[in-house]
Amino acid sequence: MRIWRQAADLEDGALLAAVARGDRDAYAAFYHRHSATVLGLLFRILRSRADAEDVLQEVFLQVWRQADQFSATRGVPFVWLTTLARSRAFDRLEAIASRQRTVARAASAFVEVAPDTVDLATAAEDEGRLRRALVRVPDAQREVLLLAYFEGLSQSAIARRLQLPLGTVKSNARLGLVKLRQYIRGTRERAGR
Repeated sequence: MRIWRQAADLEDGALLAAVARGDRDAYAAFYHRHSATVLGLLFRILRSRADAEDVLQEVFLQVWRQADQFSATRGVPFVWLTTLARSRAFDRLEAIASRQRTVARAASAFVEVAPDTVDLATAAEDEGRLRRALVRVPDAQREVLLLAYFEGLSQSAIARRLQLPLGTVKSNARLGLVKLRQYIRGTRERAGR
């Protein structure tokens, strides 16, 4: 058996040397000689035929690209091939585990809850009340509130945009909020809430 293995190793070494020179026939012979064995190894590691086949293709693509890096003085061609295969298989396992962790994190972050119709109705009613209240606020104050709450601008940014002193923007925001609260509170009391 050992004598046969040495002969096979010599043949594999010659095939890899030819592959390194771009010999497609040598590549095909090397592939046909070892692909079934490597596929079995990959399947045992990955437990998925599809993943094993994908990794097999990656391994033999790596053989095609890196055959010139194999050195017979450092090892046996079949051992080099199986080392490549195992490395690629473990990379794939890590990628699969990483994807699963990402999906699990995403799934736990977004728990979909159907909105309550009462909450939707209340929100719509509150939105209408807010719109009616905003109409009653003077233009300068309303403009500051809209920029702050609907565009997310800071008071400094609002002052720059409107070319107003910062103190004026702060006063308009404070006075506008007071008027909004008064109007909304008054409509709730009239509605019996």
